[in-house]
Amino acid sequence: YRDLHTFELQAPTRLIEWARGNRVCVAGYGQSDGNEILQLIPPPTLLTKETQGLCPERDFKVECGGFSERPVYSLKYVPDTSLLVTSGPPNSSLQVWQVSAEDSDVIKSVSTIATENGPGQSWAKIATISARVPWVLHGSRLDRVQITEVESRKHVYTAASRGSEELSNLAFLDCNTLLLCCATGRLCLADMRQPQSLMEAMSVPSTPCSEQWCMGTRHGAQGLEPSSQPVARLSSRGLLTLTDLRKTSEFLALAKARVPSPGSSAEFLCVSWAPALEGYLAISGLDGTVHVYDTQSWDSSGREAEPIFVHKGHAFGGAGGSRDPPLVTVHTWHLQKPRTLLSAASDGSLHIWDWVQPCGKC
Repeated sequence: YRDLHTFELQAPTRLIEWARGNRVCVAGYGQSDGNEILQLIPPPTLLTKETQGLCPERDFKVECGGFSERPVYSLKYVPDTSLLVTSGPPNSSLQVWQVSAEDSDVIKSVSTIATENGPGQSWAKIATISARVPWVLHGSRLDRVQITEVESRKHVYTAASRGSEELSNLAFLDCNTLLLCCATGRLCLADMRQPQSLMEAMSVPSTPCSEQWCMGTRHGAQGLEPSSQPVARLSSRGLLTLTDLRKTSEFLALAKARVPSPGSSAEFLCVSWAPALEGYLAISGLDGTVHVYDTQSWDSSGREAEPIFVHKGHAFGGAGGSRDPPLVTVHTWHLQKPRTLLSAASDGSLHIWDWVQPCGKC
């Protein structure tokens, strides 16, 4: 490691979200009342553009916080605002939160975005954007995907439906284009300017019915079309696919992650592209580690990929006497520091770390 910072949360968290001023938002997912939502200030050494060497203050600090009466399974910061949107059981409604001004340390609930709860509908997956006005894209199943104005709670778009599969992820590719990933691995591309359009991208390789999938999208450099950026998909067996949405008839690459004992659970599956390193992605949710890969040498063979770094800190830093090793519940990349990631685990540990680049690499 070049650097490693740890912080112990009061309860396990399954999400990490960057907010204004390089702040970090986390929330608990326990089943009882009083799940914390916190905004943390990272250690000072991580707020500078250059590595400053030893720093006397190495801890996260709680800047403000609040409590949710329901478990928080998804949390998104609304860009260019002081608002957060969360979702979680027992239904698909959304909660909107206000991060208070500098003279207050309270994150308070300001509204609820109600949704129609159909049969079998669970908590909503969400994505946010502020291209026109603050919007939230949300839904738990393919036939119930909507865009809602965060502040007015007005529904502005409903996606066309070709099925009712459960969703694992959804994302804004730009202010007009949406990408939806079903738990089966199916990708669907929607254009708000054509309300009845819902294009299906290439399906995943033939896999057992119990296998679950998630996706990760990458924001390209300025001027590049969002659809030109590859979409990564990760399965609960550790399979990885890269897909170019401009040519969905074939895979850009297929690979197998090096996971000791892949299972069928997909509760915490996470795959994400590095925002400041070309071709690098990270995966977690399969065990107590985070794997980082350089995909630039991948092909369509589907062979096992060699990770360039494995973060094992959660597995080795768990509470003493615990029978089951902690499971990494989520990770995310630092927005400016190329090799810095944050990760959280089921034991409440929060890590932020930076690995040393191997010799001969960029």
